[in-house]
Amino acid sequence: MGKLIKPEECPKCMPEWLAAFGDLMSLLLCFFVLLLSMATMDAKKMEAAVGSLAGALSVLEGGARPDSQVEKETDPESRRTPKPKAQKGAQNEVTSTVKKINELLTASGAPEITMEESEDGFIVRLPAAMLFDKDSAEISGEDAKLFLKRIGMIIAKMPNEVKTDIIGYTDNTNPSKDSIYKNNWQLSTARALSVLEELVSDGVPQERLITSGRASFDPIASNITDEGRAKNNRVEIHFVSLEPKNKEATKKSILDTRN
Repeated sequence: MGKLIKPEECPKCMPEWLAAFGDLMSLLLCFFVLLLSMATMDAKKMEAAVGSLAGALSVLEGGARPDSQVEKETDPESRRTPKPKAQKGAQNEVTSTVKKINELLTASGAPEITMEESEDGFIVRLPAAMLFDKDSAEISGEDAKLFLKRIGMIIAKMPNEVKTDIIGYTDNTNPSKDSIYKNNWQLSTARALSVLEELVSDGVPQERLITSGRASFDPIASNITDEGRAKNNRVEIHFVSLEPKNKEATKKSILDTRN
């Protein structure tokens, strides 16, 4: 009879309590995952609830998101004051008038009128050669008088908040000895005043107009060439809106200057 072989003993495994502890941890993990999923709010439902609550309390517009409201308030574009409709309409009329007058000037070979927008309105640039003789401040061109007459009719329709600033400019060459004007300051100021008087004679209220001369300062072209000097010899008509800006923006600018 053969020998009975004794089986080898199994190695000792982890304690039984550790297995139960692992099961407990798994159950706890599932439990917390379930709690988290129940606590997570639907973003769309949250927005709808906030909008309804805001509408009911009359704090915000119904259905509006609070964060979007803040974005609107902090957006610098939203703080810009839009141009009044009346001013925009007047600008369109001036553009049309400039186009018609330029057709006449092109046919006669005279320099053209230019126009551009500014931060508070728009600017019309009249070449001095179209308005005056050399070193003179007396308006002599019939095309210029026709243009100023039409501009005067447009200014009369503008709201009181839009002011018209007339500024005279020259190139860097002084008036000749035969001129009655001693320097470019006198010449540029006299030319701006002549344009103002022409507009007043066409029925524009005086209180709507401002005039000044800048001599050869603020050139728009080089004074080296004849073409550049011709561009610098000009009278500009600035149409400026005096409507008050955003109160918060104004307050901020004042505080900034104090710091």
